[in-house]
Amino acid sequence: MGISVTQLLIVLVIVIVLFGTKRLRNMGGDLGGAIRGFRSAMKGGEQDTKIEENEADILEGEVTKKQSEEDKV
Repeated sequence: MGISVTQLLIVLVIVIVLFGTKRLRNMGGDLGGAIRGFRSAMKGGEQDTKIEENEADILEGEVTKKQSEEDKV
């Protein structure tokens, strides 16, 4: 019991009649912009996490390096 192609076409025609092609185009553009913004925010969050991990590794390496130098003295 799936949706057939003819049922999808009927729904598409009804949506076009109700909203019009210009409004559908605008809604499609807005939806695309929202998806792009979401993806870029997700990538930015991943990059922030990587940067924080790298900074933690660098700081941890410097602390270890300084402690080993102090132990030698």
